[in-house]
Amino acid sequence: MDKQAGLVGGPPRIVPPAMMASKRPRLDTMRPLPNGPGLHSRPLVALLDGRDCAIEMPILKDVATVAFCDAQSTSEIHEKVLNEAVGALMWHTISLTKEDLEKFKALRIIVRIGSGIDNIDVKAAGDLKIAVCNVPGYGVEEVADTTMCLILNLYRRTYWLANMVREGKKFTGPEQVREAAQGCARIRGDTLGIVGLGRIGSAVALRAKAFGFNVTFYDPYLPDGIEKSLGLTRVYTLQELLYQSDCVSLHCTLNEHNSHLINEFTIKQMRPGAFLVNTARGALVDENALAVALKNGNIRAAALDVHENEPYNPFQGPLKDAPNLICTPHAAYYSDASSNELREMAATEIRRAITGRIPDILRNCVNKEYFITDSYGESGGVNGTTPYYVPVHSTTHEPVPPGPPPPTSHVTAAIVAPPPQHMPPAVPVSGRASPPNGPLPSGPPPGSRDTTSPP
Repeated sequence: MDKQAGLVGGPPRIVPPAMMASKRPRLDTMRPLPNGPGLHSRPLVALLDGRDCAIEMPILKDVATVAFCDAQSTSEIHEKVLNEAVGALMWHTISLTKEDLEKFKALRIIVRIGSGIDNIDVKAAGDLKIAVCNVPGYGVEEVADTTMCLILNLYRRTYWLANMVREGKKFTGPEQVREAAQGCARIRGDTLGIVGLGRIGSAVALRAKAFGFNVTFYDPYLPDGIEKSLGLTRVYTLQELLYQSDCVSLHCTLNEHNSHLINEFTIKQMRPGAFLVNTARGALVDENALAVALKNGNIRAAALDVHENEPYNPFQGPLKDAPNLICTPHAAYYSDASSNELREMAATEIRRAITGRIPDILRNCVNKEYFITDSYGESGGVNGTTPYYVPVHSTTHEPVPPGPPPPTSHVTAAIVAPPPQHMPPAVPVSGRASPPNGPLPSGPPPGSRDTTSPP
């Protein structure tokens, strides 16, 4: 491997090289500007598991030094990044456990380039006073469109018919068409069951209605009445949704409660011959149970864009011999427009952290509860800044006293109290920070692992 490119423990590549000073001052001795980054040095921001920083650079170049690591684990990240990086950008190809996070000495913010945060130990990050952010708003249309594409392929068997033509099969009469298209189904009047009516689930529901589906959803985190505003049918248990649905589509974040949400037990609660689509998280589906159900016909066909083990290998694992299965490579989110939008939004969140106060200035911080502010509402920027109070996106309701807030000392200052024990970081199913006040609606059936609902 090329050590100079920052691979496998080599030094990180700074982008562009001209921006790296000959000797970088220690972060804890930098003089902060009153409302901006340090005068003599820029904070270091690292892209942990990628190389391309072309979109991020124009957004960050005036406030930070940007490096890429192209690592698959923290053991491949150079010591300079571990010691000095105050911000990290990451895709889904690297995981950060508590032990990994403890290796970073100056890290104040992690931005996941995507919506899922199941590859980050959010609680450990909060304990270490590292803000964790994601980008939940990107790719909603792309994932919803891909979901509908997969549903249509299952109903109309377009994927399999196209492969038959490619392989040279001749259709000389209606008998051959009938044989090849056996299992094609009419959409109008069928029930589509959506698990998790967040941004993407809602977008799928609106598209599915246009095709003639009756749309039912299960999401205990939503307030009563949302089904009326969207013209949908709501059920209050997963068992009821599975029993009513001709096609089930998953739109959930993955958390400790809903791993293998679709398993041997819940598959038996589905209608015989139902379809299954998963464009959310691979571990929501027990692939062993799915393989058995496809082979015995309990599930007529399935389409998966996400898998328990990625990258997906069609020649290994329980699904290698499963019939009536469409697999795509975790690409539902992608379009040229959504990819650029995603990276711009992630870099902009890092920029907010550098120039503003954590966590108030952040738009999508998922562990704000770990940042308890003092009487001045101060948490500090990543570069020792003393920013103005910015209430626009803040969830802090403490009044700000008159006069300027006291200055922060350096990058490690600003936390004055530990988080209360009754406020663990929430990783909800539908993209919300916590369920509404009061008791939740009745949960999933006995034996199901789902005690929440996905995004």
